[in-house]
Amino acid sequence: MADPNTKQMSQKSANIAAGAVVCVESEIRGDVTIGPRTVVHPKARIIAEAGPIIIGEGNLIEEQALIINSYAENIMPDTEGVEPKTMTIGINNVFEVGCVSQALKIGDNNVIESKADLGKNVILTSGCIVGACCQPQTLQLDFLMKILPNYHHMKKTVKGTSTPVRN
Repeated sequence: MADPNTKQMSQKSANIAAGAVVCVESEIRGDVTIGPRTVVHPKARIIAEAGPIIIGEGNLIEEQALIINSYAENIMPDTEGVEPKTMTIGINNVFEVGCVSQALKIGDNNVIESKADLGKNVILTSGCIVGACCQPQTLQLDFLMKILPNYHHMKKTVKGTSTPVRN
C-alpha cells in the first residue's frame, strides 16, 4: 500500500486551477497543470515523468483513466541530453473509464472511450472519437442485410451487381 504522505507530496506538485474538481483518491505525479472546470475522478492517474502535463479547461477524466507522459522504452530517466517533452491536452475532452493516453498532443472536443489506448506517437487533432478493439462491421452488415428488407422498401438493383439503379 502506498504511503499516504508520499501521495500528499505528489498532490502538491500539481497546479490545479480554481473551478477544477480533483478527487483526493486520484494519483497525480510530477509537474501537472489542470485547467478550470476539469473533473478528475477517484482512481484516475495523471503521471508526468518525462515532462510536464498541461490539461486545459473543461476536461473529464474518469475512473482508472491513465494519462502518462513517460520516457521511451529505450531511454532511462537519468540519460544525459534528453529534453523534457510537454504533453498538452486541449479543452472539453473526455477520458472514459480505463483508457490510456500517452499522446503528447491532444486537441479539443475528443472522446477517448473506455479501454482505448493512445500510444506515444499519436497526435490527436480535434473532434475525434477513439474506441477500443475496433473491428470490421461484418456481423452488423449481415444482420442489416437480412432484416432491413423485411421492414423497408429497397431500391432495385441491377442483376449481378450490388449497385442501386438510379430512378
